[in-house]
Formats: sequence, C-alpha cells, structure tokens
Amino acid sequence: MLVTTAFHDEGHGYDLFGFHPATAARVARVVAPLYDRYFRVRSHGNERVPAGRAILVANHSGVLPIDAVMLWLDILRHTGRLARVVADRFVPRLPFVGTWMARTGAISGSRANVRCLLERDELLAIFPEGVTGVAKPRAQQYQLQAWRVGHVELAIRHQAPVVPVAIIGAEESWPMLLRIGALHPFGAPYLPVPASPLPLPVSYEIYYGAPIELHRGLAADRADDPDVLAEAAARSRAALEALIAHGLAERRSRRP
Repeated sequence: MLVTTAFHDEGHGYDLFGFHPATAARVARVVAPLYDRYFRVRSHGNERVPAGRAILVANHSGVLPIDAVMLWLDILRHTGRLARVVADRFVPRLPFVGTWMARTGAISGSRANVRCLLERDELLAIFPEGVTGVAKPRAQQYQLQAWRVGHVELAIRHQAPVVPVAIIGAEESWPMLLRIGALHPFGAPYLPVPASPLPLPVSYEIYYGAPIELHRGLAADRADDPDVLAEAAARSRAALEALIAHGLAERRSRRP
C-alpha cells in the first residue's frame, strides 16, 4: 500500500507533480507479475532505507528504465514508501510514458522539484549515470559511467543520507545494440536500438547499502564548493562500486 502521508493533494486528486495514488496502485498490480515471475526480483538489505528524507543512488542500464520500475516496486513492497524516481528532463515529453511516470510518482530533475520533495522528507531515487549508463556497451556492463554530482549536492544542501543501491541483472536483460545519434525523438539524446525486441528474463537482485551521511559535519552552503562535491561524489561512487562487486560475487557463488 502507498503511504498516504507522502501524498499532498493539490485539490484535484493529484499532487504538484502529477502523482495519483490510485493509478500508482494499479500500476503496481500490473507490473507485479514482471517483478515476481519474469525478473524474479530478490531484495537484500531494504531495511537500511531510512524512514525520513533520503536519496537512493543506483546504477542504470537497459533500453527503457525497467530497472527504475523494479526498484520503485521493490521499495513500495518492502518499505511501504513511494520512491520518487528522478527522470531525465526529456522523459516527461514522451507520449503516454511521461504521463504514466508522473502518475506513479516520478519527477523531472529540476532543483525546485527535488527541493520540494526533500523538504517534505520524501524518498528520491537517482541514477547519477543518466543516459550514459543506459548507453553503455556490453563490454562495460556494471562499470559506472559518467558520475554526476547532483545527488551529493542535494544530500549536503538538504542534509539527507545517501543509500547506494546495486541492481544486478538489469544490465544483461536488455542491452543496447546501437544508438542513432542523428535522431532525437521528443528531445532524447539519441534513438536507442535494442539487441533484442524484448528484455530477456534475467533474474534481478537488488542490494541496498548502508546509508552514507555525506552531510555530516558540513553546513548546507558547503554544497556550493566544487571540491566538497567532488570528494562526496567519489565516496558515493566507491560505495556503489563495492556493492555492485559484492552482488556480482554473490551471484557467481550461487551458480553451479
């Protein structure tokens, strides 16, 4: 069930960003078979997700953000919280997809949007690799790509812990064959061409690491210091890399 305290009705059944609890509940039911039977998601360490404001930081892959959907449902099932997935700014322009994501709680990653949600003590889910993670070649699976510092700026400015989340399985499920850089549908940076028409039924493992208090001992205005942000981003990246390595090692140990 969705946490009703996380819903701020603007007077017409939706919150400021288009979130609609009833629609989100229906979507959760529709994608449940994918979670349970197709990707067979297993969750590890979800009790580490704090009760107040926090930022989930995960690796990213796949032609479409199926990993984000599985993370969203995993959080909903195991914590009862709504993870507000922060999407690239072209996503709201996508027909149907943009509306569907807004109704389930996703937001465009503007400063005003994330500030509003963190001030309400909500839970954000951020993929710092952005489209570089989605576009990574097979040879670089589970190797973190360009690492944006926006998540650590938010963590320091709003005094929020960062929780690394390793998603194992998604990077093999729907790799990209090639990207056509000359085409930019709805403002996307390229047109993706998947290696298979549908994602492969690779099992998912989602690992939550211990919260990192990057803001400890720092005033909120230190979020304006590039050196502070670079150091904090290096810490979050290292924590996620270690968690990914742990998840991959556990998966190898279970194979016959």
